[in-house]
Amino acid sequence: MNRRDAITRVALLMGGTVIGADLFLSGCKTKEDKVEDLFATDDANFFNEVGNTIIPDTNTPGAKAANVGGFMAVMVQDCYSPDDQKIFLTAKEKINKEAQKQFGKDFMACDVPQRTKVLNQLDNEQKEYNKTKEKTAPNHYFKMVKELTLLGYFTSKIGCTEALRYVAIPGKYEGDVPYKKGDRAWATR
Repeated sequence: MNRRDAITRVALLMGGTVIGADLFLSGCKTKEDKVEDLFATDDANFFNEVGNTIIPDTNTPGAKAANVGGFMAVMVQDCYSPDDQKIFLTAKEKINKEAQKQFGKDFMACDVPQRTKVLNQLDNEQKEYNKTKEKTAPNHYFKMVKELTLLGYFTSKIGCTEALRYVAIPGKYEGDVPYKKGDRAWATR
C-alpha cells in the first residue's frame, strides 16, 4: 500500500480530511539543518499511552505496540506547518489539564476508564469546535492527536497485517465480497 492510498483510507475511516494531508501527499521534507527535536522521549511515551487509549489492545495489538507516539513525533516535526506544530505541542499540557479537572491527577496517573473519559470529553470538545470554526481558524489539537493515532496505527505493520485483513499477494479481483458483521477491513498493497 502506498502512502496516498493509506491516507485516503484513514481519511475515509475518520469520515473527513486529515489535517496537513496536502503535506502528507506531497511528501514530508526533512530539514537540511539539524533542528532541535520538538518531542522529548517522555512526550512520545505520553502519546503512545494516549494512542493506546484510542486504539487499545484487544485480540490485536494496540496503538502503543505500533509506536504511534514515535510516529507523531516524526510527522509533527517533519510535516506540520509551524503553526500546527505549536498547536500540537499544547496537546500534552491540555490533556493533563483535563485529567486534573476531572480526576485531580495527570493523565498518566489515571486508570484506563478515567483516561477514556478524559479523551471522550476532548473528542466531544473538538467536534463542537470544528462544527463552528471558520475556515481560517486554527486546527484543534485533539483532532490532530486522534488523526495521527489512526494514521500511524493503520499504516504500521501491526495495523496493516493484524488489525486489517491482509493478503500479501492477492488473487483474482472479486468485486462483490460479502461482508459479515465483525469482519476486518482489507489492507493490500
